[in-house]
Amino acid sequence: MDRTRVVPKRIRNSYEGAGTGRRAKGWDAPEGALNAIALPALPQLRKRSRAAVRNDPYAFSAISKRVSNIIGTGITPRASIKDAAIRRELRQLWEDWTDEADADGLADFYGQQAIIARMVEESGECFVRLRYRRPEDGFAVPLQLQVLAAEYVPLDRNFRTRSGNPVRAGIEFNAIGQRVAYWMYSSHPGDALSGSLGYNVLNRVPADQVLHIFEPTEGGQLRGIPRLTPVLLRLKSLDNYDDAVLFRQEVANLFAGFITRKAAENGPPALDPITGQPIVADRDGAPLVGLEPGSMQELMEGEEVTFSDPPDAGGTYVDFMRQQLQASAVGVDLPYELLTGDMGDISDRVLRVLLNDFRRRIEQLQFGVYVFQLCRPVRQAWMDAAVLSGSIILPGYAQRRREYLRTRWIPQGHPYIHPVQDVDGKLKEINGGLASRSEVVLRTGYDAEQIDEENAQDAERAASHGLTYDSTPSPAQPAPREEDE
Repeated sequence: MDRTRVVPKRIRNSYEGAGTGRRAKGWDAPEGALNAIALPALPQLRKRSRAAVRNDPYAFSAISKRVSNIIGTGITPRASIKDAAIRRELRQLWEDWTDEADADGLADFYGQQAIIARMVEESGECFVRLRYRRPEDGFAVPLQLQVLAAEYVPLDRNFRTRSGNPVRAGIEFNAIGQRVAYWMYSSHPGDALSGSLGYNVLNRVPADQVLHIFEPTEGGQLRGIPRLTPVLLRLKSLDNYDDAVLFRQEVANLFAGFITRKAAENGPPALDPITGQPIVADRDGAPLVGLEPGSMQELMEGEEVTFSDPPDAGGTYVDFMRQQLQASAVGVDLPYELLTGDMGDISDRVLRVLLNDFRRRIEQLQFGVYVFQLCRPVRQAWMDAAVLSGSIILPGYAQRRREYLRTRWIPQGHPYIHPVQDVDGKLKEINGGLASRSEVVLRTGYDAEQIDEENAQDAERAASHGLTYDSTPSPAQPAPREEDE
């Protein structure tokens, strides 16, 4: 027996997912790299994702809740250089610049983070262009950020430049596979009002002036995929079903009765048995009879009354909607309770487990995508521009640039689930040496050094007014001298 033919068959049959029988019939699993599969589908996915967010409340909730958890009030920097004076100077200059960071003037830098995160979640990706300004423009640091939609870099531009570099999906690579440039439109190609601005003209923008923000799920991935991709069809079908049930309930609320009478032949018009007046008819000539609470309507000879019997919502509506929304929540990496606001059948202990798992996933995105792809390169460009423009003096910056650039990024801390228990647990961690006070403070989204400065200012102000609070720190005791021991 030729075992080279038998062994692969045994291996294939041991995996049900690789079977080709009746259960797997019609299973379309296209073969190819992620780029080959995703790029042709991205235009349709983007349009449908944006339409879902605009019109479907659950799609809107999914994107909104994820953005608020990823960014919150912003991911802030804390310089790691040892010189405290330089740290304070960098912090103050950064705070001055964040209000001027947006080239469109719509938000500060942390507001831009939220805009970028929303675009990435909704459309799969976005681009941020570094715009260097002139010193005479009066900015704290002559640098601004311009947020651009995914359509600015076309998906269908694949060619080779004169220098021999390949361009794939609008991104130019060098001989060793590094991104060296982005081919971008001057204005949004989907904006009809910008037709006179030459939107179809592509411009080559060096890669060191463009940040491409998206979550890669495979090595070598070129473009990002919308978050709602796995659930778009499900949400659309569920929305259609919900609309049908809603319409059915509207019909059910239309309680109506129908009177059937024999047609009179050349006789006087039919009269109301109570008022004796002719029965009123609508525009189409159909007679109308009012129905009042507690009334008993006497019918004329030959008349019969039948009432409508519209269907109700059905006993499976709630369970079906819950099941489908649970599947949708799983598809967008969001707890069902956060997606829908349904907290009826969950305890605080279970909720803590769900939130801890969800927050771990959010932290993965915060540091793996937004800190690495956005915050870190922006900080580098900001510090280079600040030093070159003279906005700050950093001794030996050319030789010590890596040292100055070392920064710890701090996302906004999550609120306590049990404030008393959570704080008590953190205090025990600090007192037991399991974590430093600085580390615990950083987890909450604040800077321990800045808190210490504010505490010192509060204590000084309270002492000047002769005030004492439980939170007022006691003065530090001087170290004992050797002759006192």
